[in-house]
Amino acid sequence: MQAMREIELKGHIIDSLLLPKIFDKVMDLEGEFEILQFEIGKNKTDTSYARLMIKGRDSEHLEDIISELHRLGAQLPEAEDVVVATAQKDKVVPKGFYSTTNHQTYVKIAGEWKQVLNQKMDSMIVINDGVPSCVTLGHIKKGDQVVIGKHGIRIVPPERPRGHSIFEFMGGQVSSERPSQSLIKQIAEEMLEVKARGGRIVIVGGPAIIHTGGQSALAEMIRNGYVDALLAGNALAAHDIEYNLYGTSLGMDLNTVELAPEGHKHHIYAISEITRAGSIKDAVQQGILTGGIMYECVKNNVPFVLAGSIRDDGPLPDVITDSMKAQDMIREQLKDADIVLMMATMLHSIAVGNCLPSSVSTICVDINPSTVTKLMDRGSAQAIGIVTDVGTFLPWLAEELVALKKSKPEACICIKNEPTAKKS
Repeated sequence: MQAMREIELKGHIIDSLLLPKIFDKVMDLEGEFEILQFEIGKNKTDTSYARLMIKGRDSEHLEDIISELHRLGAQLPEAEDVVVATAQKDKVVPKGFYSTTNHQTYVKIAGEWKQVLNQKMDSMIVINDGVPSCVTLGHIKKGDQVVIGKHGIRIVPPERPRGHSIFEFMGGQVSSERPSQSLIKQIAEEMLEVKARGGRIVIVGGPAIIHTGGQSALAEMIRNGYVDALLAGNALAAHDIEYNLYGTSLGMDLNTVELAPEGHKHHIYAISEITRAGSIKDAVQQGILTGGIMYECVKNNVPFVLAGSIRDDGPLPDVITDSMKAQDMIREQLKDADIVLMMATMLHSIAVGNCLPSSVSTICVDINPSTVTKLMDRGSAQAIGIVTDVGTFLPWLAEELVALKKSKPEACICIKNEPTAKKS
């Protein structure tokens, strides 16, 4: 016997492509839909409303379809309170737990809709003292009240920006065939606007920034106040320090592009010297490290998180080898981020992307198109991907920021470096 259930769609469901996504998903899952009510907003700022009847072969098939539509942002008309179950053991979730998306989510508690805090994907919703928040599996504690099922839950996907912005202009696509100069200028304008209103910009970087000669530009951006946190691994820091101690990166002289004598040892020497000093901060204070990305982070009170990997040499004493601890510290630095700029690191970028709500503006720069595509596919509505050499991109971006600061000094009053968190 065919099963049926109504769903509702609210907001800018046409220009955000939510409506066609719903249609496509129903057909992909071999279901049927019928439009019962459709009210289209007449002006750009007006919202729209649609009520659909979704049909499945049976109740189980229908439930599978509704589950997928709910994750896209469809709402069930009934307004039941959210259902919870108690976690019986640390790191163990109740059967039928609700797994979050990266979209803004609300749950209904005692008849009142409340926004879920710390939104991120692939987490559970735990309610403590009437306050719902996203909690990852590793942080589930025995006795936690964990949301189960789909009743009393609303997902609100982000809408396209109503005004002009680089993210609206690019349309969330990936290409290497774009007007680089105008594109980078618009990114610089977005960054300047965020800093002018006291917002936060987080950089996620890989060692290719050093290998391709982009370290001076990033160091300049940190010094000028455009970076509020740096998220990276052992490699970026080690090769940045190697370059500033020995003038090489992976043993290659970046000026002559030739391998230095015994250069293959330089990154090991660099790690050893920082360990001898005690930490990166200690090396700066002792005058051992006198320039570069990590130096500017220390001098300008910019917090950094260096997450360890099984591939690491050393590692540096500042590297966090406990991956769960590193995750927590990364999430802490991502709180209230307005722009996250990911450059030349697939693994760290994907990891950071999974910690972000979809409302954060994300820029991914990589020479590998597949890396950019993976980041774009994570579901952010405000994301652009640029396929280019980071060694070309960073100096250009730094130049545009300097030029804009000179032309718009009134927009720069909030650009300053202050401690925002304990240094890792």
